[in-house]
Amino acid sequence: MKNTAFIKFHEELGAKIVSFAGYNMPVQYEGLIAEHLTVRKKAGVFDVSHMGEFWVKGPKALDFVQRVTSNDASKLVDGKVQYSCFPNGKGGIVDDLLVYRIDAETYLLVVNAANIDKDWAWCVKQGNLMGLQAGKDLYNASDEIAQLAVQGPLALKTMQKLINTPVLDMEYYTFKKLDIAGVKDVIFSTTGYTGSGGCEIYMSNDDAPKIWEAVFKAGKEYGIKPIGLGARDTLRLEMGFCLYGNDINDTTSPIEAGLGWITKFTDDKDFIDKDYLLKQKEDGVTRRLKGFEMIDRGIPRQHYEICDADGNNIGEVTSGTMSPSLKKPVGLGYLKKGFTKPDTEIYIKIRNKLLKAKIIKLPFYKNN
Repeated sequence: MKNTAFIKFHEELGAKIVSFAGYNMPVQYEGLIAEHLTVRKKAGVFDVSHMGEFWVKGPKALDFVQRVTSNDASKLVDGKVQYSCFPNGKGGIVDDLLVYRIDAETYLLVVNAANIDKDWAWCVKQGNLMGLQAGKDLYNASDEIAQLAVQGPLALKTMQKLINTPVLDMEYYTFKKLDIAGVKDVIFSTTGYTGSGGCEIYMSNDDAPKIWEAVFKAGKEYGIKPIGLGARDTLRLEMGFCLYGNDINDTTSPIEAGLGWITKFTDDKDFIDKDYLLKQKEDGVTRRLKGFEMIDRGIPRQHYEICDADGNNIGEVTSGTMSPSLKKPVGLGYLKKGFTKPDTEIYIKIRNKLLKAKIIKLPFYKNN
């Protein structure tokens, strides 16, 4: 197992450490519910150094990104971030990712930890077809970069204390290269996976301990706390954000997954699976990923069967939990056509009992 640059802090804080995506990662510190609510109300810090980072450089950089991702990267300007996915050539998804435009010939792709090797092999394969060389035009920097996600309504106030440049009014999904706590050229990005605002920051492994200590010192007055992977999952689920391996995978298309908004069909963009996905968009699909909340008592879990009132199978749960913010069980699942409209009654099979639920328009949690 690999360790992130922050492992000594996790151990000192008494975190419960688990194996995740090849890394020793903190799943919780004081407890999932307390950590979840800290992010919703104050500020929390996640170690997300296990995520993967690929550089794409050179005169063909944009052409490559346009070919391998579903979104339209030509719309990006320097300092802008875009959510996207890698179509897999078979109608499914290799991974979902963030695309950072550093400049016209430099892009940073941030991918999921569990998929780093698979994604890298995919990018190298597609790059070779376009004349891009691994190690030159494509570079896997995943082992060199540490990443913290500072999330919550008081996250940017915390970070502003460490940064001379104004960051409180930065637009969502933008980034700057900044000096943070005396560390130069840190990528500071107003992105996140919680729906409560904040930032994600990228730094070298060597600089990571200094920044960790500075962030917690700056955030002490705001009640900042370290947050584990357990709360990261409940926070993202309350927002209806997809998790690769649960809600999307190599067999789910972005159209089925409700990711049509990151699948752009423009004349000058020829991306992998374009024709197949365009046909799905025009003709419709037989299933859709939708959110639901339980009416009867019971917590939905991945792979639970979704049924109609007569017990006929109409889908499958992909993610489910007891929402700490809403204090009710919620979930995501793929449902057959005809059962996807808001307020439609469905049934989740839990221990061979059909428990009533209803379709809800996402997100579950409205951050007012």
